[in-house]
Amino acid sequence: MENIFRKRRYLIPFRAVLLPQIFTDVLVIGGGVAGMRAALAADQHGEGVDIILTTKGTLKDSSTYYAQGGVAAVLAEDDTFDNHIADTHTAGAGLCDAPAVRTIIENAPEHIDQLIKWGMPFDILSSNSDGKTDQNVALGIEGGHSHRRILHADGDGTGKALAHTLHNQILENDSIRTFDNCFVLDLITDPDQQQCLGAITHHPRFGLQVIWAASTIVASGGCGQVYRETTNPAAATGDGIAAAYRAGAQLMDMPFMQFHPTTLYIAGAARSLISEAVRGEGAYLIDKNGHRFMPDIDPRAELAPRDIVSRAIIDQMAKTHHTHVYLDVRHLGDRFATRFPGIDRVLKSFGISATENPIPVHPSAHYMIGGIKTDLHGRTTLQGLYAAGEATCTGLHGANRLASNSLLEGLVMGARAGEAALESTLNPTRPSLKIVSDIRISDRAPLDLDDVRSSLRSTMWRNVAIQRTGPDLREVLNNINFWAHYTLDKIFDDRTGWETQNLLTLSALITQAALWREESRGTHHRTDFSQSTKQFHCHDLWSTDNDDPITSPIQTT
Repeated sequence: MENIFRKRRYLIPFRAVLLPQIFTDVLVIGGGVAGMRAALAADQHGEGVDIILTTKGTLKDSSTYYAQGGVAAVLAEDDTFDNHIADTHTAGAGLCDAPAVRTIIENAPEHIDQLIKWGMPFDILSSNSDGKTDQNVALGIEGGHSHRRILHADGDGTGKALAHTLHNQILENDSIRTFDNCFVLDLITDPDQQQCLGAITHHPRFGLQVIWAASTIVASGGCGQVYRETTNPAAATGDGIAAAYRAGAQLMDMPFMQFHPTTLYIAGAARSLISEAVRGEGAYLIDKNGHRFMPDIDPRAELAPRDIVSRAIIDQMAKTHHTHVYLDVRHLGDRFATRFPGIDRVLKSFGISATENPIPVHPSAHYMIGGIKTDLHGRTTLQGLYAAGEATCTGLHGANRLASNSLLEGLVMGARAGEAALESTLNPTRPSLKIVSDIRISDRAPLDLDDVRSSLRSTMWRNVAIQRTGPDLREVLNNINFWAHYTLDKIFDDRTGWETQNLLTLSALITQAALWREESRGTHHRTDFSQSTKQFHCHDLWSTDNDDPITSPIQTT
């Protein structure tokens, strides 16, 4: 990567002592499932800890709010932890870390019980065939799962229900202060970048502020906006991951972005997610000729892992010279609208009757598997900094995330990070108010930010998405480096500029990592290296200290 990505420590110049100062014990960055669960865990003992929870926008801006599928957990009598663990490893294509998989999966039931106590309205059905449990909670099935173990709420409104459940608990907790519309520009470290001391933030009303914290937790979500085609909300620009990278924390497994196979394809419209659970309930994928093609590709057909289904769709589109394929639910009849009321409403808003016509679908960027490296307590490689959720890489997902393991990871790891961060507040380091960021005024001509952002997202979609090849990746890097020279050297004073700088940084990291990994595995498919190899049976670790990645072995025990 170009030096400009590794040398730009902060996005803006500042002198900490001259800015408004806020002090707290625990700073949580992000208002999704991982962030809210971390904040609640940090005060679980009621010990008078002061917690600040910052959100880039509001509750509805998080990816959690839009999650449709559900939460995976072993609750049925005919299911076991070992089954769920095996399914996760199979989907992960050899890169899952065994301790992470077992820890998160085995902790699932207690977190589900806690949610139920907090009033989470999981769907309840009377039919034993739908995986009814002792708690009378209905269980669905999704791609890659061997048993029914997906808990859902309001059919396809699980994320919204989960977000409201956790938010209600936040509102009842006097120890947690919420700062909405608070953009975190950077994590502040001591001059030697040995410890995280908090963050510098911007609020439309209050301007720049420094929040000093004994412990900081990044739970800011993923970076789907790197790609033109994405299911992610507009806020998913990877700001927390980029800030952690600039602060010196290691990132892990950056080539791996998961593409959801089925998003609604309407020309000119945003890509609305069509949940994995729709295929779990029996939907078929057909091409423009009405041919159901997945049984030709994989014995699991539509319930194969997402990477397999996404590539199959792309290949079928190429074979039929068509812009999309179709999800056929006509045989489900009225059951579709009952089970998926939210999706049905979206389809009807576009004039589509799912009982009469197949649904046009196309893959889109969905979930960032790589991210900030953490251990199983949310600790990063930077002292005082913790992380949880999609912004991180724990080793749970390997090279391809198993459906509905994401909300589960956010719950479990959010709680564990919050608990660990609380312990660090017992011996806080006194922050130095003399931290200074000096940035020279750029002497290069400006580029139009909207053009940079649009061009970046388009080239990432064309060349660093479901199918990749070395020459294209090198060309993309050249383009990103050019845009970076005229964008990362600038000082911006608004969210658009900061987001664009973060998107450039993450695009460069994803592309560089994809170029380095000369194999195909999970969500990372190189047409010039079509097989998986032992050489790359490892994690790739990226930081500002090195041009090339450090590798670490997969944990098997």
